[in-house]
Amino acid sequence: MNQDHLLPSAGLKRADAATSKPPARVLVVDDTEDNLFLMTSLLEDKYQLLLASSGKEALAIIMSQAPPDLILLDIMMPEMDGYEVLRRIRQHPPTAAIPVIFLTALSTIEEEQLGLDLGAVDYITKPISPPLLMARVQSHLERSGNARRLEALSEKLSRYLAPQVYQSLFDGLQQAKIHTERKKLTVFFSDIKDFTGSTAKWQPEDITRLLNGYFSEMSRIAAEYGGTVDKFIGDAMVIFFGDPHSRGVREDALQCVKMAMAMQRGMANLQNLWRDIGPSKTFRIRIGINTGFCDVGNFGSDLRMDYTIIGPEVNLAARLEQAAEPGGILISGETYALVRDEIETDQCVSVDARGFSEPITAHAVRGPAEAAGGMHRKFQRELQGIRTLLDLDRMPSADRAAAALELREMADRLAA
Repeated sequence: MNQDHLLPSAGLKRADAATSKPPARVLVVDDTEDNLFLMTSLLEDKYQLLLASSGKEALAIIMSQAPPDLILLDIMMPEMDGYEVLRRIRQHPPTAAIPVIFLTALSTIEEEQLGLDLGAVDYITKPISPPLLMARVQSHLERSGNARRLEALSEKLSRYLAPQVYQSLFDGLQQAKIHTERKKLTVFFSDIKDFTGSTAKWQPEDITRLLNGYFSEMSRIAAEYGGTVDKFIGDAMVIFFGDPHSRGVREDALQCVKMAMAMQRGMANLQNLWRDIGPSKTFRIRIGINTGFCDVGNFGSDLRMDYTIIGPEVNLAARLEQAAEPGGILISGETYALVRDEIETDQCVSVDARGFSEPITAHAVRGPAEAAGGMHRKFQRELQGIRTLLDLDRMPSADRAAAALELREMADRLAA
């Protein structure tokens, strides 16, 4: 038998087929014709049936472009038993969540435990009770459908939160209640210089398309460097490092500055994109970064909360962004003290920041500092059978020793 043996539900009316939800696809796997006939007679009126008489045939159907919604799987089959079929199903990500019910004459606790450990959702013992079979199939299809709907909803909701915050909530590390902590964070502000005035005569859909492309690229870079995207404000972005996960204050600051440099480089790709929709002006971003103690956590009410940061250090990062040159990155003295060994800056400048009584000492970022001897920080080599890319700007300091060990082991294998 093969996957062409799709049995349409005889009880479905043609008039309803166009408007109702299609019946669930159920795969029955058994090497005995009598059992397949019994399953067909019990299930064909309510479900679309796929039949297989061997484990190999079943896997071909399961791994196809239209996998079943539920599998009734016999255990004792020649060549490939049900346990092996289930192992392969669970090892293949696209099919790993399909519910599998074992059909078996085995009734020992050890056999049942083995199947459950492999990922079976239930057991139905032979001889099969028709009412029990129908009830179990319906129950597990409903559970699986509910799980898929919850997963889809969860994925949609996750896009309204920073990935780190979303993951912390699902891991139980964060609670959905009003609560804040005081932590030393590195705070990033950016905006597109003169964006509002330059796009005043644009159509809203053109502005939306440009901003969405810009935020998508900048958010991708932020995720790459581990930044928590706080919010978008018009054409501005607020990102911070140090919560809910931290690599240490120094490494957080260094990753933030490296991220800012990557964003300035990424603007070149966006400029080409923007030219296609006709902007007459070249847009450039300016960035401000500061490190200091902030209150971070859930602010708001019982009805609605916002995971964000507040405090004077946040305001200072915003003021540095406003004082930065278009295409430039301005960092505070506190951030500079943490990154100066790896980041080159121009001579410090004094910034009169609104809301601060004293001028603020700041540094304009020039780029990554070169190591002794003028060593480059990015290597790329390609020969037949080998391709190597080493980018020290993207590699955290804490990971470099492990990377060096990996390279030495590769060199030893090559020499051997």
